Amino acid sequence: MKILISVGTRPEVIKIMPIIIELKKRGIELFFLYTGQHRDLANPLFDFFNIYPDINLDIMKKSQSLTHITASILTKIEKILLDEKPDIVLVHGDTSTTFVSALAAFYQKIAVGHVEAGLRTHNIYSPFPEELNRNLVGKIANYHFAPTTTNYDNLINEGIKKEQIIITGNTVIDAVKSVASSLDVKKEKKILVTTHRRENLGQPMKNICLALKEIAQEYLDYKIVLPMHPNPKVRDIIKSILDNIENVDLIEPLDYVDFIKEMISSEIILTDSGGIQEEAPAFDIPVVVLRSETERTEGVESGCLLMAGTEKEDILRITKKLIEDKKYYSKIAGSKNPYGDGDASNKIIDFLIEKI
Repeated sequence: MKILISVGTRPEVIKIMPIIIELKKRGIELFFLYTGQHRDLANPLFDFFNIYPDINLDIMKKSQSLTHITASILTKIEKILLDEKPDIVLVHGDTSTTFVSALAAFYQKIAVGHVEAGLRTHNIYSPFPEELNRNLVGKIANYHFAPTTTNYDNLINEGIKKEQIIITGNTVIDAVKSVASSLDVKKEKKILVTTHRRENLGQPMKNICLALKEIAQEYLDYKIVLPMHPNPKVRDIIKSILDNIENVDLIEPLDYVDFIKEMISSEIILTDSGGIQEEAPAFDIPVVVLRSETERTEGVESGCLLMAGTEKEDILRITKKLIEDKKYYSKIAGSKNPYGDGDASNKIIDFLIEKI
């Protein structure tokens, strides 16, 4: 069996590394392709894991559009597939790299395995373009690695045969637990915030920052830490509202280990990220979701994710309750993590060995 793995962004690299590590342990032939969709953010991860791509398509350019990303990957990946002739192309999640790599494999009639399959909001514009990417890969993929029973049910409802699906948990839990086990970190009175999504640019992100400003001014004993995404449009909004507030730390993007340290030392996390919605519950940290919809509905159902959306008053209401009501905080922090036990990579590889 020869597996080609294609990823392009920092979150994909984090979530695919446990699979690559396990493949190497088992001596399975692997070709690791990186499209370069997040070049500067992903490179430190290769150094940390000491695993490097066999090829970097290096598609990234300033202010790149979705059209540029799609066309660049599609035209560059064809020759690699023809040269390498993998038995299967493994893609992860919901990025443009994920969709286009799956499409390119389909054009060559190469099997596709989809890690983190079956996540749905049922609104193709939220998150954008990720929700449609997920749906399209779901139509292409031969094998679907669903993190949860909810994801499994989504796929079954879309007509995917049950023998093509396995519930694995999420590989991000494999990664984050492995790293966290080597860290000695203490809790602080700290709120960690990440916000960067396309659909939150403009007034939604301003609302988020105005809520953070009020929280910082009302709870002076809490520190707010916000690693700023490299996107200038994101940074301009954040700085215009939150710069020069004493207990708000606007910092540069963190490497993976430092971000995990910040995460597990925080009392509360506010985020519009997808991956953090899965990582934080593994450490009993309440997550306030800065989105109107989430594809990680099982986290909402279990209680570990609290949907705030992007209206200032809703963000304030939920965050203040977590700060002030200790009994409520303990209830949310003690909610069951639905995203697995850290053994997803082994389940995925065992399934592939059986099927291919």
